[in-house]
Amino acid sequence: MKPVLGLGSNAAQFILLIIVNIFVGAMVGMERSLLPSIATEEFHLRDSAAILSFILVFGLSKAFTNYLAGRLSDHLGRKPVLIVGWLVALPVPFLLMWAPSWSWILFANLLLGVSQGLTWSTTVIMKIDLAGPERRGLAMGLNEFAGYFAVAGSALATGYVAAHWGLRPDPFSLGVVYVVVGLGLSLFWVRETREHMQQEVGLATRPPPALSPSELFWRTSWRDRELSLVTQAGLVNNLNDGMAWGLFPLLFAAAGLSLVEIGWLVALYPAVWGISQLATGALSDHLGRKGLIAGGMGVQGVGIFVVSLGRGIPAFALGQVLLGLGTAMVYPTLLAAIGDVAHPSWRASAVGVYRLWRDLGYAFGALIAGFTADFFGMVVALNLVAGITFLSGLWVAVRMRETMIFSPPSEGRKRDGWDSLGPPCPPPCHCRNNPQSAGAQQGAHRN
Repeated sequence: MKPVLGLGSNAAQFILLIIVNIFVGAMVGMERSLLPSIATEEFHLRDSAAILSFILVFGLSKAFTNYLAGRLSDHLGRKPVLIVGWLVALPVPFLLMWAPSWSWILFANLLLGVSQGLTWSTTVIMKIDLAGPERRGLAMGLNEFAGYFAVAGSALATGYVAAHWGLRPDPFSLGVVYVVVGLGLSLFWVRETREHMQQEVGLATRPPPALSPSELFWRTSWRDRELSLVTQAGLVNNLNDGMAWGLFPLLFAAAGLSLVEIGWLVALYPAVWGISQLATGALSDHLGRKGLIAGGMGVQGVGIFVVSLGRGIPAFALGQVLLGLGTAMVYPTLLAAIGDVAHPSWRASAVGVYRLWRDLGYAFGALIAGFTADFFGMVVALNLVAGITFLSGLWVAVRMRETMIFSPPSEGRKRDGWDSLGPPCPPPCHCRNNPQSAGAQQGAHRN
């Protein structure tokens, strides 16, 4: 049977993938409010850089696995990569429960990063496959809502368990449930979606480009203006998220807050982030991608600055809400923009390259925030990251062109979409990517 694109036509499978991503997000959420406290109270670490080393390991392993997941999804299919990701996650909860030293915690986060790179990347790619071009922003909003609302719920749940039964092992027993359910759903009920991608390829009247892995990597990272701007914005987004993950619990603890209060505050940011994406993802389908990305980076910077000035729960909570709202404006919109620009035949690989750079932001965030906090204090570290975030948004505002004009039509409205180099240029571009510009110069290109 010929696959049909669209959320309505694939509702059951799409909802199932949302449920799977809930458990993917819950896996990383279970340690979000606890590991900085475990580092200081159980392993007696004092330097911020040492405490944030788990984020560095997580970010590096997840980043490089994202790239691998994209390539494997294109060549082997989406479902096998998803299942392997869950298998890698199986030992993680047990390592976090019983780790005898900080090095074991780091190893658990290496495995968690690999698992997240395989599972989250694949659920993103599969939802893009199913949704088609018409409602791509909504699809990404729903995906990221599920994942990050689960991050918040899991962080809050483990915070409560830790407050009543201690930092270890009980809070991480929830992770065993997450892995077993997520693996079972992926193994027995999730269906392969690569045929839907192939159906979208058929909507373009010209053949897909033949790109080598290196050509695809550099095109996504640097040569294509829109893809490179999206990539740097994703990197900075996760740079400030890595800072928030590592420093916020320490800042709140230094302000005298309890584990339950820290759990609520740490959960507030991804909760607002997750819920708001229900609106922002769909909004980008109507208003475009550029404004939400640039504006969201600005709101993120304001939120971090408010937290740096805060002295109690009200100010901390306001900063968390603003940071969550700004991230919701940015996160699904970046993924939708990748889907707009990349040809369906190499879109999964482009998503992998984007997520490689984006999640390297965790590593940069851990290094920049950790060393700055050690030498100059946490407030200076927060303000430095806020400044970097503002500059990233400004760069998008100045340089980026709207990407929705690159997206192909849905089935039933076939037209000349991507050519062998990718999507057509916006007018008045006169390059060979623009099907309206016959006779254009061969050397011109979108950059």
